[in-house]
Amino acid sequence: MLSPILLVDVLNPVLLAAVIYALGTQRAMANAVAILLGHTATYFAAGIGLALGIDALAERLHNPEPMDFGIEIGLGMLLLAVGFAMARGGGGKADFGEAKGRSPGSSFAMGAVINLIGLPFAVPYFGALGQILKADLSATGAVTVLVIYNLLYAAPFAAVVAARGIWGERAAGPLRKLSASIDRAGEVLGPGLLLLLGAVFVLDAAAFFLRGRALLPF
Repeated sequence: MLSPILLVDVLNPVLLAAVIYALGTQRAMANAVAILLGHTATYFAAGIGLALGIDALAERLHNPEPMDFGIEIGLGMLLLAVGFAMARGGGGKADFGEAKGRSPGSSFAMGAVINLIGLPFAVPYFGALGQILKADLSATGAVTVLVIYNLLYAAPFAAVVAARGIWGERAAGPLRKLSASIDRAGEVLGPGLLLLLGAVFVLDAAAFFLRGRALLPF
């Protein structure tokens, strides 16, 4: 059951763009690997934390407090502000070959931040955790499956890094094209998704405060 979930989960254009961005720095391989390590380590740690608190989280989602909607409206306004800023600024492109000063430490932090920002919307990951918990494995078995899941998640992105390591500059051309395609898609999809999510969060919270019942079913 985890295979189809993994296939959906691994479609992460933000992480792919970050890896390609890192491959344009002076310490290309070290920075790209650091981003992957930061993202994967954070994803695994979040999975452990969510698995331990998934029952409490589910209970809170079904019985939210007013404070939760206050946080939601604040997050929605933040998403709207970032979405408008991205739309006005052209999406904030980071072209392959332009970033020169990044270090492995800052790249690791970048990978972790990318994961933390996207974690609230990582619905496939929540589904994978649910499947692992339903399998009624031992603690060691569940952690082992989670480790394997995270390694398989990182594998396609690691393949991009490996291609650069194997083919060197010959891989630069295709990576530039891929980076440009991601940038073009991101200029439209990135701000659009942020604006949509921000609007949904604000309207959901506003509905709760105005009529005592939220719009979203969770």
